[in-house]
Order: sequence, then structure tokens, then C-alpha cells
Amino acid sequence: MLEKPDISDDRIVSCLRDDYGISVAHLSFLPLGNDVNTAVYRVVSADGTTYFLKLRSGTFDEAIVAIPQFLSECGINEVIAALETRTRRLWTRLDAFAVIVSPFVAGHNGFAAPLSERQWMQLGSALKRLHTAAVPPCLSNHVPREAYSPHVRERVMMFQSRVEDTSFSERNAAKLAAFLRDRRDEISFLVERAEALGRALQARALDQVLCHADIHAGNVLIDDTGELHLVDWDTMTFALKERDLMFIGGGIGGNWNSSQEEALFYRGYGETNIDLVALTYYRYERFVQDISEFCERLLLTNEGGADRERSLRQFVGAFEANDVVEIAYATDKRLRLSAGTYQP
Repeated sequence: MLEKPDISDDRIVSCLRDDYGISVAHLSFLPLGNDVNTAVYRVVSADGTTYFLKLRSGTFDEAIVAIPQFLSECGINEVIAALETRTRRLWTRLDAFAVIVSPFVAGHNGFAAPLSERQWMQLGSALKRLHTAAVPPCLSNHVPREAYSPHVRERVMMFQSRVEDTSFSERNAAKLAAFLRDRRDEISFLVERAEALGRALQARALDQVLCHADIHAGNVLIDDTGELHLVDWDTMTFALKERDLMFIGGGIGGNWNSSQEEALFYRGYGETNIDLVALTYYRYERFVQDISEFCERLLLTNEGGADRERSLRQFVGAFEANDVVEIAYATDKRLRLSAGTYQP
């Protein structure tokens, strides 16, 4: 979220004092992230300790914070666990927001600077440990499971129909509608291909593992000592391991799109067979989901301020060379020329 939410700093300060025992000396909003339902802040306490505060509106399940705590306790040190409240909970409520507090990581994310060779291998090792974690049923039962639902694909086709006969007065909405009309056939192909691959996977009995499900460069933080941290667990799901592996070499944000980086990652992840049907599906489906979210954000409301222009820029940018769409096509081509799996 780029613009500060409609809640006063005083109320946030009172919440942190009452629920966490944190005496706030300084509170600053951070215009970070693409999630319009999430606002983040940097908090400095009276004793100089720095915290990362997240305010999340909308649906919230405690598994979002309970599972990262479990993973951290299992020795996956790259996972940052939320801090407990005075009543030993991992979150609290402030009006329409879930409040989550964690240690502040001073450094940068993977978009700001490329990962080093060591960090790529560390990322691979961390994801392998995530994918092999034995999550107890009391936690795993609260995490959604991949069902290859057609919901977002149907939403995209609905938006495609809508822009054909609707005028939009807001500048970013009008530009998005024009782009959708111009790319009508291509977007229809993306949806149809994701649908076909999803049906093929649904027909097979395949093992699902715990996935972060949004492990792009923006959710990998490098602290000032060079250590790597995985953040933002709001989209966790049980799915095929390719749900996470699609990001490695997937080009999200014009990043992580080189074969050298991919090779380093798999040195850390270890030997594995990658299901190319699943990898191709997730690279298509992830972008189809993005189309749906961008359309909802820009076509169904005029709200969002500066987030709107950035959303439009990110959506259009995904069609550029060596970005998300082109890489999905290349993965699909590799699938059509193969037996369905490959060894990285």
C-alpha cells in the first residue's frame, strides 16, 4: 500500500502500548508493497528497539502467523516469527485491521539488489526445508489447498467482456481497459492455456507441500549482515512444489530471470524433478490471477491513489521482453518439446 490507511497514529500507538507493552517513540508509515489491503510501519520504541508493524484488512486467519512461528521453531532461521502480545497471541485487532508486530529487518529486498551466489543457495535451501516441513494438522487444517479452481480465470473473462462495452472516466482504468481490448486474443490464450493445464493436473494424484506461494524478490529481505529472510506469509497454501519454484526464473517484476541464478538456487535446493506441466500452469495461472486483481483494483473502484498508477505500470510491464508473459510462453514451449519433467 502506497498511501497511509485511514487510522490515526495515536490509535496505533495506544494499541502497541496496551497489547504489546511497547512504548512508542516514533511511528512512520512505509509506502511499500503491492497489497492494497496491507499497510506497514516502522516502529521505534522508547528503548531504541525497532519493530515492523503490519496492519491487514480483510480476511485473516491466525495460521498466517502461527505457521511461520512453527517453521522458525523448526530451525528455518530465514523465517521471521511474529512477536507475542501480552496475552501470548501472535496478533491483535484494531478496528478493521489485524495487527502483527515482528522484528524490523534493516536492509533491502531482492528487487533493490541482486542476490549473491551464497544468498541464492540459501534461498534454495530454505525453500527445500519449507517444502519438506511436517506441519501438524492443528495448523495445516487452516491452510487452503490447491484445487485448480477456475474462479480467477472466469473473473478475467468477465472483465474482458466488460471492457468491450464500458467507458471508464478514471485515467488508469481507461488505460487498462484499452490495453485489455488491444491484447484481447493474447489474454484469452493465457486463460485458456491455464484452464487446460489445470484440468490436466487435477486429473492426477500429486503430492502437495506447504508453499509460501508468493516468493518473489520483494518478499526476500537481505539484512545489513547479508543474511536472507523470507517475509509475507499471507498467501500460504498446500500445493505442488512448483507453486513456489515457478518464481525462480519466472521474471516477476523483471527480476529473477537468468539461468545462472536458477542454477545457483537449485544447488541449494538439491536434486529434484520438476513437473513441467505444473511449472507451466503456475506461470500462466499466477499471471491470470494478477490480471484479475489488477482489474478489480482499477476497474471496480476509483480508490487507491498512487497505488493505481503503479498497478497499471506493473501490469503493462509484464508483457515486456524477458518478463512474466514471455517466460511463461518459453516454459510452455519447453513443455511441448519434452516428456513433461526435467532435471534442473
